[in-house]
Amino acid sequence: MLMSLKQELNDCYMYGEIISHQGFGPDTGISMREMIKFDLLQFLAYLIDKQSSPTLYSEISFIHQYLGEYFTPNKLEIFKVERTYDKSFAENPPRSLTYFAKADLSGKSAYTTKGFSKSRNLYNVYVKMGQEFISSKREASQKELDAFTNYTAMMEEYIRKLKLFEPGKGPIPAGKIANSGSSKSTKKDNVEDKLDGMKGNLNVKEFSDEELNYEDLMKELNTLVGLDEVKRDIKSLVNLLKVKKMREERGMKQPSVSLHMVFSGNPGTGKTTVARLLSKIYKCIDVVPKGHLVEVDRSNLVEGYVGQTAIKTKEVVESALGGILFIDEAYTLTAGKDGKDFGQEAVDTLLKLMEDNRDNLVVIVAGYTDLMKEFVESNPGLKSRFNKYIFFKDYTGDQLYDIFMSMCDKQEYIPNSAGKEYVKGYFNDKVENKDENFANAREVRNYLERSISRQASRIVEMEDVSDKQLKTLTKSDLEE
Repeated sequence: MLMSLKQELNDCYMYGEIISHQGFGPDTGISMREMIKFDLLQFLAYLIDKQSSPTLYSEISFIHQYLGEYFTPNKLEIFKVERTYDKSFAENPPRSLTYFAKADLSGKSAYTTKGFSKSRNLYNVYVKMGQEFISSKREASQKELDAFTNYTAMMEEYIRKLKLFEPGKGPIPAGKIANSGSSKSTKKDNVEDKLDGMKGNLNVKEFSDEELNYEDLMKELNTLVGLDEVKRDIKSLVNLLKVKKMREERGMKQPSVSLHMVFSGNPGTGKTTVARLLSKIYKCIDVVPKGHLVEVDRSNLVEGYVGQTAIKTKEVVESALGGILFIDEAYTLTAGKDGKDFGQEAVDTLLKLMEDNRDNLVVIVAGYTDLMKEFVESNPGLKSRFNKYIFFKDYTGDQLYDIFMSMCDKQEYIPNSAGKEYVKGYFNDKVENKDENFANAREVRNYLERSISRQASRIVEMEDVSDKQLKTLTKSDLEE
């Protein structure tokens, strides 16, 4: 039993009784301690996948150990059906959490030494208990991990909206994993000497210790515009890897996890951005030892002479060992149909090196959805290694507007009110009339650059330019 979890649970029990005496608890006659325990029982029952654990013995033992309640298998099944099968269960925060939030918002709530609200403390108990519950079983199913991810994400969103998630006010980054390690990673290993010599040719992203903070990275993932399904898939994968690590440390069988992935979608939908975040997250949770990202395309892998492609591909893969190799537009490697293309040599070399370094390399291939499907299905070796797909949808007009405003903020530009209205209409019209060449966020970046250029041409003719004028983008600057 994790004493830290047991202590955190007892702290929540105690605080629940305190706020109840202060008038923030239920008026139904049930104590806050009983409510917290019952809410947790429902949560654990909700996570159970009967197909992966037909006897329910480990679940019953865990519930008795942590919550002091004993169920027979039949009674536990009935409890799950009665309390959690209605879809509204997973869409609404636990009652106890709403009372904790009410007390926090009153301004009378006491904070922990880390400055987190009591609402977040209760959330942490759910996260830790859910992970312990899943990792205590002989087998952990994807269905259970998805249920855990979705339910805790719902709780997090509830606390985040109330500004109760960060220290002193609130948020814990999306999908925070219990025991996720030190907030500062150990000193970053250097990439092999060979990598240093290749930096001029490859796009290699290495990260400082300050950039490798797990909570900050999950928060950054969560704040990306749109990409809701992508975020959910990444959080679910991270949860699975954390549970796998916990089981490994306890000498238990581990769920089979393929780390290689296919990122499919149109250009500018965030595939590279997510890959960069994922490389840092993987480093933080000890999936890869170095955590750097090597970004390549066909030109970095293929040469026009027999034997040279294999050498070039091997060098690229070696540069990525200990991190992630991200291959953009990977479908171009198998595009040649006349037998004279050397892309297939790159694929064959890549597959062998992936197998030889399966514990020290993650490969992500990316590109258009239909073409990536053709790429993976073109080779049995590719199909067996790349069985995890993450789809990146096109952005809506409103999401492109949000991306535009975020880019402006980062570059210290402020559209005026008329300009904002124009930009909203501009991107909604772009989305409604887009063609196959529409590049999503890249369109936004190019549009902003053109607008800044128009603003510069306007500003340069002025005298005594103020700071406000230097930052302001007018409607005329933004009009195409």
